[in-house]
This record gives sequence, C-alpha cells and structure tokens, in this order.
Amino acid sequence: MFSSQEYLDKKTGPYGIGRFSYLQSLVTEYQDIDDQEAKCQVLANLANFAYDPINYDYFRKLNVLDLFLDALDESDEKLVEFGVGGLCNCVLDKLNKEYILQNGGVALVINCLSSPVEETVLSAITTLMYLVTNESKQEITALPVVECMLRFSRSFNKQLSNLALVFLQDYCTRAQVEEAQAVQQQQQQQLPHPLSEQVS
Repeated sequence: MFSSQEYLDKKTGPYGIGRFSYLQSLVTEYQDIDDQEAKCQVLANLANFAYDPINYDYFRKLNVLDLFLDALDESDEKLVEFGVGGLCNCVLDKLNKEYILQNGGVALVINCLSSPVEETVLSAITTLMYLVTNESKQEITALPVVECMLRFSRSFNKQLSNLALVFLQDYCTRAQVEEAQAVQQQQQQQLPHPLSEQVS
C-alpha cells in the first residue's frame, strides 16, 4: 500500500536527512567494499529498504536501481538474489517500473529464470509480471520464457508451480502456451530412447 505524502513527511521529519544519509552510506559502502560477503549484506539491506515507498525518491537520487540491475550480471548468486529481490520489492512504483523497463531490466530479469537459487527465480517471475505493459509484453511472453514457465508449472515446489501457472494464465494467450507445449513435445521426441541404445 502506498503512503500519502503527508504521512511520508511525518515519518521522515522536516528534513528527512537521517534516512537519506543512511541510504547514501550504504550505497557508498557497497561501491567501495571488496569483501564479497559484506557486499552481499549491504545489498540485502538495500533490498529490504525497497519495500518502503518512502525511500523511492532517495533510491532514484542515489541510483540504487542501477545497483540492483548491475547485480543481476554478477557471478555471485547471492548478489543476483538480492538484486532481483530489490527490484521485485520496488517495481510496483510507476517511476521505478519505467526506469527498469528503459534500462534493459526485462532481459536481465529473464536471465534470472535460469538461476539455481529458488528465491531468485521466484522474485524474477514476480518482477516480470509487474513489468508487463503493452510495450514490454511481447518480450516478457516470448517463447523461451513461456517454455520456462511451463517447466516451472510442473515443479514439485508448490510456490514455484503456482506462480508459474499465474504467469501462464494471466499474461499468456492460449496460442502461446500451445506453441510452447508443442516445442517441448518435439524436444522430448528427439531425445534418444534408452531401449534403442541397448546393445542386443
């Protein structure tokens, strides 16, 4: 739920200096620190602050969204997890959503669908659903993504399968789903049959 400006002003005080300064110190620490574990902790803290709309103006002034987006290209799975988690937490804000869309966010988040980390994948699916617009829908519901969601929908993890089903039902046409199913069936038919490989 988004807060009124009056409430936000009351919560931050007349100047809002404390919160901005603290977020600024986190950004500086993240950029300057070499220790990977500490870097992950700082990004996790920033991702937690992304829940609160009171921070969004500060995030934009401090380029926090860029930190989240850049983290998606990192080799460290924890940084990717906290980066996409941060985006997921703040993407419902209209200005944040526009910024993410304009800065290659869709492609970066789609790449997160192949992560071995469950939380990363869940955040990525949720973020993609929030990023859907008339302009971005074609990229977000491209065939490889729909195929991916079909696989997730058969997962033993109920949270993952349910989220994937919501994506397929709410954002994809029946034709898109059927095309993805046909591709998967074709791929299965092309797999070598175990019995055919046995030597008699």
